[in-house]
Amino acid sequence: MDQIVASNSLLYLDGVTVSFDGFKALNSLSLVVQPDELQAIIGPNGAGKTTMMDIITGKTRPDEGEVYFEGAIDLTRKDETEIANLGIGRKFQKPTVFESHTVWDNIELALKKPRGVFSSWFYNRDEADTARIEDILDTVRLIHRRDEFAANLSHGQKQWLEIGMLLAQDPKLLLVDEPVAGMTDAETEETSKLLKEIAKHHSVVVVEHDMSFVRDLDCRVTCLAEGSVLAQGSLEHVSSDPLVIERYLGR
Repeated sequence: MDQIVASNSLLYLDGVTVSFDGFKALNSLSLVVQPDELQAIIGPNGAGKTTMMDIITGKTRPDEGEVYFEGAIDLTRKDETEIANLGIGRKFQKPTVFESHTVWDNIELALKKPRGVFSSWFYNRDEADTARIEDILDTVRLIHRRDEFAANLSHGQKQWLEIGMLLAQDPKLLLVDEPVAGMTDAETEETSKLLKEIAKHHSVVVVEHDMSFVRDLDCRVTCLAEGSVLAQGSLEHVSSDPLVIERYLGR
């Protein structure tokens, strides 16, 4: 482990390898995410993007390699719940919100609060909670829909609501999988602004196929292929790399 790089980073993966039935889903993958950084992960299907997120969140264990959070926490020794409690939140591609609850209730249910039976019985929302929910709804562009049922939101707004539910957990790192799939052009544009705002106070890793959306994010881009990093840098730098063109963009 590069002690200096690891201790200064929020997330540090080095030499991570994992195989399923002899197929190397990740092949000596190394990746660094800095505090308050927005980073986009691109690459062809089967490149290892989902497996990488499974490793970070404790759903899958690596066969080899190191995964450190905040410089010193070995994520390979933690389970999914422990990792979530450390401040790593994951948003899957398909939004999962409580459709029969209001937008406000969805955020309130997601707030990081004691979850025991007695705590839940005696929980009363205080002014700080109310202000926090309002702030989150404002951030995710849903303050005007606060009293509506989540079922009535558009697909894009449900994605924003789920991002808001992640923010309610106060994560240090958000992993977001293809957030703009199925969105309108206007929603897509608004989502890039939203994620850039969130990245001022949280690290955000976005897995995405939509290159115009990645361009709008205007952030560091990592291209994966066959389980390892093919290229990294600005989108302009990455998309002009001959290997990236050959194995991903040229397809």
